[in-house]
Amino acid sequence: MSIGNSPEDDRPSIGRALQQARIAAGLTVEEVSSSTRVRIPIVHAIEQDDFSRCGGDVYARGHIRTFARAVGIDPEPLVEEYDADHGGRPAPTPAAPLFEAERIRSEPRRPNWTAAMVAAIVAVIGFVGFTLFSGEDEPSSTAQIAEGSKPDKTAAKPTAPKPSDPKPVPSESAIAAAPRDKVTVKIGVSRDESWISVKDHNGRMLFDGLLLEGESKTFQDEERIDLVLGNAGVIELFVNGKKLQDRFEPGQVERLTYTKGDPEAG
Repeated sequence: MSIGNSPEDDRPSIGRALQQARIAAGLTVEEVSSSTRVRIPIVHAIEQDDFSRCGGDVYARGHIRTFARAVGIDPEPLVEEYDADHGGRPAPTPAAPLFEAERIRSEPRRPNWTAAMVAAIVAVIGFVGFTLFSGEDEPSSTAQIAEGSKPDKTAAKPTAPKPSDPKPVPSESAIAAAPRDKVTVKIGVSRDESWISVKDHNGRMLFDGLLLEGESKTFQDEERIDLVLGNAGVIELFVNGKKLQDRFEPGQVERLTYTKGDPEAG
C-alpha cells in the first residue's frame, strides 16, 4: 500500500511560487526588477530558491515581500516558509540608549530635618534681635521727623527679591536635542510595516527586525550609522535633529549611511 504525498509536499517552493505568479501576471524578469529595484541576477536567483545573493536573511525577507507585492500575491506565507527553512527570525536587538543621562538617575534624597530645625531657630533669633534693635532707634527717628528734618531720600530702599530663573523646559522630542558631536537617527513607521537593519561604525548590530505602524526607534553612535530600510516608502526619518523629506517608494529597499552634521549638506 503506497502513501501519497501530503498537500504541503505538493506546495511549490518560494521561488517557484513567485515565478508562477510573475508568469500569471504577464510580467518579465526585467519588469519585476524595474518595479522592485531588485537587480535582475537576484530576481533569477530567488526564482531558483537561491537566497545567497540577497546579502543576508533580513535582505532576503525584504526581497521576498517586494517581489510578492509586485506580482500580486500575499508575501506573508512565503516569509513564514522562508523563516521555517532558515531557522526562524532572530530576536530583535534592543536599541542603544539615546542619552547616557537618561540611564543614570540619582536617588531622591531624604529631607534633613535636623538642619531645617537649626536654620529655623537661627532665623527666629535673628528676627527677634533685629526687632529689638529697630525698636531702640525708633524714638530718635520720630523726633527728627517732628522737628522738620526730612528723611534721607538716598537711603537704600528695600529691594524685592529677584525671581529665580525659570527652569528650562525639557524638549518635547529627544531628537531635537541631538548632540553635535554624535550622529543620531530616529526611524518611525507612519503606516503598514518596515523591516530595518541598523549597525554602528564598528559593524555591531544595533537592531534587526520589524517596525510596525506607529512604532519608532532612535539610535546613536560616535561616528557613523549604517541603515538598511525595507519598504522604505512608509518610513519617517530624522537625522541629527532634522527630518528628511520623503523620497522613497513603498516596497523599496534602501541602504543608507549617516555621519555627524547636516544630513543633507553636500
